[in-house]
Amino acid sequence: MQLDQQPTLSTPLPVNSQLVRSISHFPTIRHPLESRIHRKRRRSRMSEQHTASQIFILSGQSNMAGRGGVITDPHNHHKKLWDGILPPECESRPEILRLSADLRWEKAAVPLHADIDTRKACGVGPGMSFANSVKDRLCGGGEAIGLVPCGVGGTAIREWARGEQLYENMVRRAKESVRSGAEIKCLLWYQGESDTSTHHEADAYQKNMEKLIQNVREDLGLPDLPVIQVALASGDHNYLEKVREAQLCMKMTNLVCVDAKGLKLKEDNLHLCTEAQVKLGQMLADAYISNFASPNSLASSSSSSSS
Repeated sequence: MQLDQQPTLSTPLPVNSQLVRSISHFPTIRHPLESRIHRKRRRSRMSEQHTASQIFILSGQSNMAGRGGVITDPHNHHKKLWDGILPPECESRPEILRLSADLRWEKAAVPLHADIDTRKACGVGPGMSFANSVKDRLCGGGEAIGLVPCGVGGTAIREWARGEQLYENMVRRAKESVRSGAEIKCLLWYQGESDTSTHHEADAYQKNMEKLIQNVREDLGLPDLPVIQVALASGDHNYLEKVREAQLCMKMTNLVCVDAKGLKLKEDNLHLCTEAQVKLGQMLADAYISNFASPNSLASSSSSSSS
């Protein structure tokens, strides 16, 4: 009796084509350690591609975080949302980045503080108008501006004292922003509305603000860090002028004050409207360039724009 012929190496085995197709679509499975390394390398590559050289810290309360264009949701009267109207002065561009809440550089876009001031709806603030103006007038070539949003609405100056969560988070984010070798150029500060309600808070404002500036400079190792403070446009009328007086009269090295009084407010008589936020951003840019920009940077910007 003849035995059945056994397959040899030269004899092709039958192939189930449907099974092969199924196997070919299996996802690649990485060991957990390999996956973590892969993600870390990918984040590193993204960081190398998106880094800023000139850093600006945006801090304070709601008018820095931005309430321009924030309206009542027509479908839910208990909810606020941004109307999505974006002025051309606030448009995004590849050379303007922001540090996200999870400390990643990404393309900056309105609302800048959406993942920072999370308790309220954020809209247009002064940050993008400021950055676009500085970029157009100062930063030539592919040099990128980095914005570090830190503002949180409804916060009083005492909540920004050293050791408090808001202060420590601002310092932590500022330090992270220069990890790749960038330079912090300025702290932009718009806060004080929450300190206009009582005589005690208004009376202590100047001392508390001066201490905040001193602490930030010490903790960042930047004793001459430029600071631009916005004098209030609104607040509780009982002590609004007392806080404004403190802001306008403060005398410290490399401290400049920009007065927001007269800028158009929304119907709540507290927050700047979109148009006013655009204007404020340009005023802040003017103050930065005229007081702190080096002549060399101005000259290089002019030559690059004319070439």
